[in-house]
Amino acid sequence: MGSKKEVKTKEVTMEKLVSLCKRRGIVYQSSEIYGGMAGAWDYGPLGVKLKNNIRDYWWKEMTQLQDNIVGLDASIMMHPKVWEASGHVDSFTDPMVDCKECKARFRSDHIDLAAACPTCGAKDSFTEPRQFNMMFSTHLGPVAESGSIVYLRPETAQGIFANFKNVVQTSRVKIPFGIAQVGKAFRNEITTKNFIFRTVEFEQMEMQFFVKPGDDEKWFAYWKDSRIKYYGRLGIRKEKLKFHQHGSDELAHYAKDAFDIEYEFPMGWQELEGIHSRTDFDLSRHAEFSGKDLTYLDDQTHERYLPYVIETSAGLTRTVLMVLSDAYEEEELEGGDVRTVLHFHPELAPITVAVLPLVKKDGIKEIAEGIEKNLREDFSTFYDQSGAIGRRYRRMDEVGTPYCVTVDYDTKEDNTVTIRFRDSMEQERIPIEKLAERIRKANKEFRREQ
Repeated sequence: MGSKKEVKTKEVTMEKLVSLCKRRGIVYQSSEIYGGMAGAWDYGPLGVKLKNNIRDYWWKEMTQLQDNIVGLDASIMMHPKVWEASGHVDSFTDPMVDCKECKARFRSDHIDLAAACPTCGAKDSFTEPRQFNMMFSTHLGPVAESGSIVYLRPETAQGIFANFKNVVQTSRVKIPFGIAQVGKAFRNEITTKNFIFRTVEFEQMEMQFFVKPGDDEKWFAYWKDSRIKYYGRLGIRKEKLKFHQHGSDELAHYAKDAFDIEYEFPMGWQELEGIHSRTDFDLSRHAEFSGKDLTYLDDQTHERYLPYVIETSAGLTRTVLMVLSDAYEEEELEGGDVRTVLHFHPELAPITVAVLPLVKKDGIKEIAEGIEKNLREDFSTFYDQSGAIGRRYRRMDEVGTPYCVTVDYDTKEDNTVTIRFRDSMEQERIPIEKLAERIRKANKEFRREQ
C-alpha cells in the first residue's frame, strides 16, 4: 500500500482535474451525447453534492453566523427597467471582432488585431471591433415583440437592490445590515474557457451590506479582511491566495474602490471573489427609474439617507474549481505507490464517511450495512463491499472522503471498528457507539497542512 513518509507531490493540471471530474461523476460536459455544448457543464452525483456543500457553508457563514445579515432569493427574470437603471443595457458590453474567413469570434482586447487569426491562420481577416452586450434576452408572453423583451439576469445583486425597501419594512433590520443571495446568472460570453471557470450559466454567492455614508471605508476594510479569512477556514492554502486592487482603469462604473481575491488556479492567478464599494449608485438609480423613495430612516437620529453599499461577490461554480484545484494531489509514496487524493474540508466533501466490510459473509455485511444506515442521519455516507480493501481506500481518497470505516471479524466480538483518516492514512480502533462522535471531533479539528 505504501506509507505516508517521504511523499512527493505531482503538479496539478487542468487536464488532470477534468479527467478526474468526468471519471468520478463530478462534472460532465453538457449534452455530451450530442457532441457537447461549449461553456456549459452538468454536475454529476458527486459534483452536485460538492457544489451544494460549498453553497451551504457560505450561506451559514454569511447569514446564520451573522447578527445582521438576512437572506433573499429573487427571481431570475425581472422588469427590464431594472437593467436600464443598473446600467447593464447601455454598459454591459465587450468589444468583439469576427474572423471573416472562419467566422470565429474574439474579444478584440484579448488578441493582436494585426496578427493572423488564432483559429484558421488567415491574415487581415478581422472585422472592425464592435460592442457586444452580454445579456441574454428573451420574450415574455406568446408574442415576440419589443414590448415583451426581458433579460436573464447577468448578476444577482440587482434583485437585492430592488427589494431593499421590502426587506427593511418586513425584517426590522437596522443599518448596518446585509442581504445575502445565492443564485444563477447568465452571461453571453464571447469566449468560454478553462473548464467551469468561465461559463455562460453560473451561480453567484453575493452579499450587499448597507451602511451609513461616511462609514463605508471602515466596513469595506472589515469585509475585505473577513472574506480572505473565510478561505482559510475552508482549508485553502494561504500561499495560493492574494488581493488585487482595481486601478482607475479597471473600476466598474458603480465602484468607488474594489479588490479581487485571486487564487492561483492551474492556468494562473484569476479572480475568485470581488469586494466592492458601490456607494449609493444602485439605490439612487433605482429610485430615479422607479420613482420610489428608497431612502432609509434612522429611527434613533431621525436622519434620512440613501445607504452606501459594500458588496462581496463570489462565483459558486468558480469556487468549486478552486476547491478542486486546491484539494487535488497525486502523492508518490514510499515504494513507488501513487495515490490520487482530494484533501477536501470534511464539511465540503461529497461523501463524509465510507463503510467498508472486510468480507461479505458471516454476518459482517449486515453489520456494516447497519452502521452505514445509522450514520446517514448525520453524515453523507457511502457503502462499498466490492474489491480489495486497498482499492476501496484509493477510490475513496480520489473523491475526497475524509473517513473510511472498516468492519471485520473483531467487530462481531467487541463491537469495534477501524476508522481510517484520509490525509494521514492513519487508522484507529474505536467502539461503534463512539463512531459519530469521533467523526464530529475530527471535523472540528480539521486543519489543512499549509
